Amino acid sequence: MAIEVTALRKGVTFEMDGTVYRVLEYHHHKPGRGKAFIKVKARDLRTGTIVEKTFLSGNEVQEAPMDYREAQYLYSDGTNYVFMDNETYEQYAIPAQVLGDAVYYLKEGMEVKIAFYKGEALDIELPTTVDLEVVEAEAAVKGDTATGLTKKVKTETGLVVEVPHFVERGDIIRVDTRDGSYVTRVKR
Repeated sequence: MAIEVTALRKGVTFEMDGTVYRVLEYHHHKPGRGKAFIKVKARDLRTGTIVEKTFLSGNEVQEAPMDYREAQYLYSDGTNYVFMDNETYEQYAIPAQVLGDAVYYLKEGMEVKIAFYKGEALDIELPTTVDLEVVEAEAAVKGDTATGLTKKVKTETGLVVEVPHFVERGDIIRVDTRDGSYVTRVKR
């Protein structure tokens, strides 16, 4: 089914020239004269390549309807990330370059949704937040409590997050998977 390019928003999948894309960013621009144009930054779901596409208002692309299945993240073999379907126990390997930054939020045993297009496992949908342990943190300077100072920490998955100065090594922090931002410190 064809969809107008004005319907493309973040997270929408579409097919063009035999390639399936997921929109990462969307910008609508209307110059003073002439037709409006739409610029999208999209990720090729088979290769992980990020491309920029420009469309004129009124153009159409093919919708790429995705099927989602509940799955559990099992492990990484260095090249692929392996997930198990919760109903059929079938395992699916998705290459790291296809998953992109999502790999920084994956922990063994974590529940995700696998996105399938025509029976092919192409992507995952993460929960909105994940709890990660801080493995590296700079020491806070005593007396720096009055200002909203932040520092960078490294989590168990390798993700670097900007956090308040009171977060220390060994703390569990909740991170928003949509933008990688710190949400809160979690009590053990």
